[in-house]
Amino acid sequence: MLQRFLPLLTMTFFICLFIVLMQFLWKSIEDLVGKGLSVGVICELFFYAALSMVPTALPLAVLLASLMVFGNLGEKFELTAMKASGISLFRIMRPLIVFMAFLAVGAFFFQNDVLPIAKTKMWTLLFSVRQKSPEVEIPARSFYDQIPNMNLYTESKNPETGMLYGMILYDLSRGYDNTRVILADSGRFNFTEDKTRLFLHLYSGEMFENMRDNSMGASSSRYMPFRREHFDDKQIYFPFDANFNRIDEGGMRSQYIGQNVRQLMHSIDSIGREVDSVGTQYATEIRNAPYFGLTRTITQRQPDGTFENIERPQVALDQPIDIDSIITARGPSLQKSYLTQALAKAKRQKQEYMYRSLALSEQAKLMRRHDIEMQRKFTLSFACIIFFFIGAPLGAIIKKGGLGMPLVISVLLFIVYFLIDNAGYKMARDGKMPVWEGIWLSSFVLLPMGVFFTYKAVGDSAVFNMDAYRNFFRRLIGKTMARDLTLKEVRMTEVEPSVAADMLSHFLESAIATKQNMAALTPLKRLFATSHTALLRQELNNLVDYMSNSSDIYTINLLNQYPFKPTWRNLPVIIETTQNLLKRCGSGVKDITDNER
Repeated sequence: MLQRFLPLLTMTFFICLFIVLMQFLWKSIEDLVGKGLSVGVICELFFYAALSMVPTALPLAVLLASLMVFGNLGEKFELTAMKASGISLFRIMRPLIVFMAFLAVGAFFFQNDVLPIAKTKMWTLLFSVRQKSPEVEIPARSFYDQIPNMNLYTESKNPETGMLYGMILYDLSRGYDNTRVILADSGRFNFTEDKTRLFLHLYSGEMFENMRDNSMGASSSRYMPFRREHFDDKQIYFPFDANFNRIDEGGMRSQYIGQNVRQLMHSIDSIGREVDSVGTQYATEIRNAPYFGLTRTITQRQPDGTFENIERPQVALDQPIDIDSIITARGPSLQKSYLTQALAKAKRQKQEYMYRSLALSEQAKLMRRHDIEMQRKFTLSFACIIFFFIGAPLGAIIKKGGLGMPLVISVLLFIVYFLIDNAGYKMARDGKMPVWEGIWLSSFVLLPMGVFFTYKAVGDSAVFNMDAYRNFFRRLIGKTMARDLTLKEVRMTEVEPSVAADMLSHFLESAIATKQNMAALTPLKRLFATSHTALLRQELNNLVDYMSNSSDIYTINLLNQYPFKPTWRNLPVIIETTQNLLKRCGSGVKDITDNER
């Protein structure tokens, strides 16, 4: 089993990793194009991104590989042969279960030790790439604004020599009020040797520049007439760092993505203590705040020189204060002043407490992000085990190998897992549900599915047999398949007309009585009233079994009109068919023999 499973797991893992890596490339393509990055930097970024995508690719690879292995065994009847020789499904899966246990342990250590380093280096490298200046690739007949503090327009360009013709350059380095406009017949861009400055060599042009009047002070907005300069050859330098500079990893390493379980627990404990201390301080300030000149506590000096808050007597606070009498005792101008001051104070306190609540909510959100990262250290291992116990039994049930049906089922199951996991993550991140519930939500949903498929596979149940489901729903609503009775060539017993008439009469009375009893029930109760038709169903089966030995083709055709299960809807058909059979037995018509037919 391991010889079959390990190659498929390796193949499917790299396929899934390639797919999620292409998704990463699609999302980051704008940050990579046009930056002039070396092949080594791009390969390094993709290597760390591939390591960061392992938690997404590994569960899908386990699901797909287990489906393919057991699907191939079922399709080639190898699984059937092993079961026929007395080997149970759990014994067949035992080597892979042991391997999945080691894989789950390895996945945890990967999440805890390797993934924080990979994520730190990936995001550090990605932020460094985003901050790198783009390559200078000036298009013709359009404005180019990728050079800081410069807008450039060129009429045409020689791609072989790099010479630009018909240039218009707006220099904004000294602000929009002192923009320099340079017109040149031609020019060329080059970098200095250290690639920290951009060198522009212009030929045959003019420069227009506003001149500030310094005599009126720096704050004056009056300008002297602009300065105009003609030149045949002019050289200008612009600060432009074209090198690739890596930012420091220390800041990213201190974030939650760069910490292991021990560091995350320490960070959560520190943030929790800080939130609790700040919340306690705010609560103390609110409790000790004076209202209407009264405070709930007073500060007294103790003999040892320390100060202690002592509760004031409750008499002064318990006595109600008649605010209306205080306001009405003053004049209209003072009344308006009181209300204005009270409203302003209430608004200030509201803004202050809202600001404090925002500060606490940011800390609480940061603590949840740390907790989410810690919970995800364990979910990958559990997800691999769950997907194995979904894929292996499901492959044994569907008995389809290759990449067709297993791939479709794997993608559908993984989409369900991804949607539930993403929804749980967002609810946990926003504080709409506890963190452990949101992160483990997808595992809690898929765990019963794995138990169900394993139970069905051990019992050789046809879970995907559509005929079984179709017959179940037909029996549920009473629309079963029609009977297919035919004349028997050899009969062990002959049908006696008198016995058949007695059985039909008794069955007809029972059917009429059942219909009358069910008529008194509500429509909803009739749907689930199986106890009323249980005895009638048994009598119907006995009647059909006895009269199916008849040699009369008309009687056989009437028996085929009986449904398999009596319900409220088909009781009229049962009664009518029974009456027709009674007429047939009481008419004295002789059974047609084989020679007469």
